[in-house]
Amino acid sequence: MPAADGTSRTAPDVRVPVLVVGAGPAGLAASLALSRYGVRHLVVHRHPGTAHTPRAHLLNQRTGEILRDLGVADRVLAEAAPADLLANHVFMTTFAGAEISRLDAYGNGPDRIGDYRAASPAPMCNLPQHLMEPLMAAAVQEAGVGELRFGQDFRGLEQGEDGVTARVADRDSGREYTVRADYVIGADGARSRVMEQLGLTVEGPSGFAGAVSTWFEADLSRFSAHRPAILYMGTRPGDRPGDMRVFISVRPWNEWVFLCADDPDGGFDKNDPEAMRARIVESIGDSSVPVTIKNISPWALSSTIAPRYGVGRVFCVGDAVHQSPPTNGLGLNTALADSFNLCWKLRLVLEGRAGPGLLETYQSERQPVGAQAVDRAFRSMLDLHGVAQALGFAEGQDADEQWRLLRELEEDTKEGQARREALAAATGQINYQVNAHGVELGYRYRSGAVVPDGTPEPLPDGDPELYYRATTWPGARLPHAWLEDGRRRCSTLDVTGHGRFVLLTGPGGGRWHEAARAAAELTGVPVTVRGIGPGEALRDPYGQWERVREVAADGGVLVRPDGHVGWRAATADAADQLPAVMARLLCHPSATPGAEEPGTAPAADAAGPAAG
Repeated sequence: MPAADGTSRTAPDVRVPVLVVGAGPAGLAASLALSRYGVRHLVVHRHPGTAHTPRAHLLNQRTGEILRDLGVADRVLAEAAPADLLANHVFMTTFAGAEISRLDAYGNGPDRIGDYRAASPAPMCNLPQHLMEPLMAAAVQEAGVGELRFGQDFRGLEQGEDGVTARVADRDSGREYTVRADYVIGADGARSRVMEQLGLTVEGPSGFAGAVSTWFEADLSRFSAHRPAILYMGTRPGDRPGDMRVFISVRPWNEWVFLCADDPDGGFDKNDPEAMRARIVESIGDSSVPVTIKNISPWALSSTIAPRYGVGRVFCVGDAVHQSPPTNGLGLNTALADSFNLCWKLRLVLEGRAGPGLLETYQSERQPVGAQAVDRAFRSMLDLHGVAQALGFAEGQDADEQWRLLRELEEDTKEGQARREALAAATGQINYQVNAHGVELGYRYRSGAVVPDGTPEPLPDGDPELYYRATTWPGARLPHAWLEDGRRRCSTLDVTGHGRFVLLTGPGGGRWHEAARAAAELTGVPVTVRGIGPGEALRDPYGQWERVREVAADGGVLVRPDGHVGWRAATADAADQLPAVMARLLCHPSATPGAEEPGTAPAADAAGPAAG
């Protein structure tokens, strides 16, 4: 019988602190983080196993850092295609035909490679979802903290002040059972059942275009190895302008996904493997290449964001709250960062060392990041049409006319020069898809579990979407700098995180050690103090940390468990503020009454470049 608060009083079949619905990238990242933090949980997933097709594949540097923190980066990098195989973005007629244009991608260009290498110890890489998910699931099972149950249907939930009761059914037996949890994470993807149960919706165009992804095998090394890329985009004369035929590298250079528009008038049956194989061969441009179809998946493009990411004790992550076109490859990466943000907060609240207000900061921190990712991906998709426009392709032209326009690119005429200039400009605009370093790495939490230090937000050095600026401004991700611990090289990101609050300071940090002990006594949350510099265990041999810390040698930079700066102090004179700062960050009962709570920020701190 349901109680007055709407929850069931019948003894549940399963009792766990956290229930995770969905075992895609977001759900597995949540499970792995909770496992590392020692939080018992159950993951239920409606499918019989992990992903069986490639789906998402590009892993950016921030995701690499998260996987590094969670202890699986080495496994991922061992299986992934490395950064140098992502070096180009190619526009072509067909693989065997004329190349239209090319640009350096993902920080591999001579003008960007230093930016990417300086910004993070984690390289970008390419690992499709069907290969990545089993690695993450295996790590969860090895940890032995959470349980993964596949073939389970989430039916619904009821929540009250003291917990959530969910109904789940085993798809093989049909047996329904209840799960009682303190908190629920909805990681069940687009058309989320958890979101539906909460009465939450997404905003923006949904299903605005159809697409078909075909996973196939073919040896295309002679067309690709000399210009390695993730994406090869075919603009074939005679097709409708803007309807590019895209080849996505799954395993270089023998396994691919072919992406094309789901056009009812396209003259082929998308459900017919032979018709699709013929279309792929036509798009390769060489009929001698054997092509083996592995899977055909129609789907729809959406560009949506949820205004609210949760209600009460239920929080949603990943595609449940944001869906974007595949341009920029931000979907999976944003999903993992959602879970990484939420799980350290759940841990501290479950342990009674933080107030429930800390969980409200998940919304204020991650929703703006999701909105920016969706917006950037949608604009990048529109930018792709600029290539066809620069070529002069328009509706109503036949293939002969478009071939004539392509030949014009090679002519030593005023028209040819103008066409080349237009194409160069359109190709350059694609940097916002393939070199959006600021979007990927530079987002800042302007409100949430952050205590401002009274300084204005630093302005970007260049375009904030293309360029990442390292800063310790509260809310920003901690800058990477190479340090030495004895003879071991390590990053600032390696000596922070891993579920801990860490305060970085310089030589002789006695006042900070005293302040950390006082903070731990007040809140119950330890603060690890790490000194960097002469006489300390951590050395700064290249002076990198000194250049990016933005505080004096005896100042302090407080880093949250997820690697974002929670607060900083210019000098050790502010060390006695640390206990109160920690209380505010944690929404702890000891926080000074009337003090500004995490989740809010004064107007001056909310302003600044749109870095997310």
